[in-house]
Amino acid sequence: MTHTESEVANVRQAGPDDAVAIADLYTLARIHAVPQMPPALHTNAEDRAYVARRVSEDDVTMWVAERGDELLGFATCTPNFLDSLYIRPDLKGQGIGSLLLDVVEATHPDGYELWVFESNVGARRLYERRGLVEVERTDGSGNEEKAPDIRMAWRPPTS
Repeated sequence: MTHTESEVANVRQAGPDDAVAIADLYTLARIHAVPQMPPALHTNAEDRAYVARRVSEDDVTMWVAERGDELLGFATCTPNFLDSLYIRPDLKGQGIGSLLLDVVEATHPDGYELWVFESNVGARRLYERRGLVEVERTDGSGNEEKAPDIRMAWRPPTS
């Protein structure tokens, strides 16, 4: 059965009550993302503490995609960066990432940047389809995982 986007999910801003569910989805997504992404370095308890702190920071906005009470994915943004975009592993390829990216673009009308692991080819393809372009590659020495990564940028189309 196929769903229209509105049946798949609605997107809303996350609050502190969403922190545990967001952290649990993040932990699950990172486990399932190996080898596209390096293994996560933190425990679920550490993820929960981190998300609880981030969701309350003034310059951070978290968006959740949900169907009813079911969390499908989330995005974490700062004024200039998409810090994270994770979808429940069993729901990849169903448009949830694109739905969240629609919100990110709408709330960042001047553009945004993100970091993606070089090995995460699926995410890179999604970002390229959405118009993001590569602006920098690193050997990974600046990230926790020490894995090569790519900084990508989205700028609104000029009219």
